[in-house]
Amino acid sequence: MLRLAVCSSETLLRSFSALNIARGASTAAINNSFTNSKRQSLLPVSVPTLHNFRGTSFFNKLPAEQIWKGVISVSNAGKKRGRGKGSGRITPKDLNKGQVIGFGKANIVWPGLSAPIIRGRELVQQQQLPEDKEREAKLKKIRDEMVNFKRLKLSPLERGWSGSKMPGRSIGAPDPIEDDHFEGFDTKCLELKTVVNMKGNLGRKRRVSAMVVTGNGNGLAGFGFGKAVDIKTALRQAKNRSGQKLMYFELCNNHTVFHDFYCAFGASKMFVERKPEGYGLKCHRAIRSVCEVLGIKDLRAKCEGSTNVQHVVKAFFIGLLQQQSHQQIAEAKGLHVVEIRPENGNFPKIVASPTVCRTEAELESNEILDYTQFCM
Repeated sequence: MLRLAVCSSETLLRSFSALNIARGASTAAINNSFTNSKRQSLLPVSVPTLHNFRGTSFFNKLPAEQIWKGVISVSNAGKKRGRGKGSGRITPKDLNKGQVIGFGKANIVWPGLSAPIIRGRELVQQQQLPEDKEREAKLKKIRDEMVNFKRLKLSPLERGWSGSKMPGRSIGAPDPIEDDHFEGFDTKCLELKTVVNMKGNLGRKRRVSAMVVTGNGNGLAGFGFGKAVDIKTALRQAKNRSGQKLMYFELCNNHTVFHDFYCAFGASKMFVERKPEGYGLKCHRAIRSVCEVLGIKDLRAKCEGSTNVQHVVKAFFIGLLQQQSHQQIAEAKGLHVVEIRPENGNFPKIVASPTVCRTEAELESNEILDYTQFCM
């Protein structure tokens, strides 16, 4: 009996241990499930966030002109400090160009707006047509055509002195006065600048000042000034005034001046030299423009002192007015004017003769017989 009891006790112990393991596993599973459910219930509830949205801004409040002005313009204080010099490169685009009311991206037929209300005997209904895929490309092309335009190409001789600026460029003949037409005349701009005059009620009043010279290329020329609010008016005013102040200058052999001379105006001094045919114009650019409209082709001029354009031009005109022809010099000296040139083998050539010629006995010992020295 003891042996049976012992065997039964071991079996019972084994069964109890297996039962305890199963009970522990079930308890752990229950605890895990309880913990997970507890964790899931403790997660924060997501509340939808609200964002304040304002449907209006300066883009849909202000007109397009004011928005573009804010992009490309510069304040008066900024202009004084030199800002905004490249603002002209940005040109405003008209985004409404190419768009018609009633025709949009959706391509809907609107009776009475984009289509007639009645077509024949039928009443036109509102309907949506297939989308036009080329519409956006056409609009972009129209907008680019407004900005991307080709500049007129000028030859290097017509571009003026510096880049695309007006000084040195031709602006045509003066406007006709009644029946008098300026045929064969050409006008060149010499100076174009902005001037400011202080007014008591308006402050700084800006205007454009222009100086031009006009001539027919045959000894007839004149210069004039003009002032106006815009450039075109100032140039036209100066051009017409220069046509009313023409002066005639006799040219030597239709290509140069008669003799060397010195002239001055203000702080500008100038030495002008007579040159042979084919030498060209070697002088200040303003003097070159004057010579081109006057008909002078060979000349050398040296400027000293101030190179103010107005003073240089006035000094040159004074020198042209004071020069004397060969005949006038011959009459003043009472002697023959003789030309001796190396290319002619230094053979003397009489250029002008006086009415009454003096004899050698009548000449003084210290009398100037050199042509250039007498003229200077």
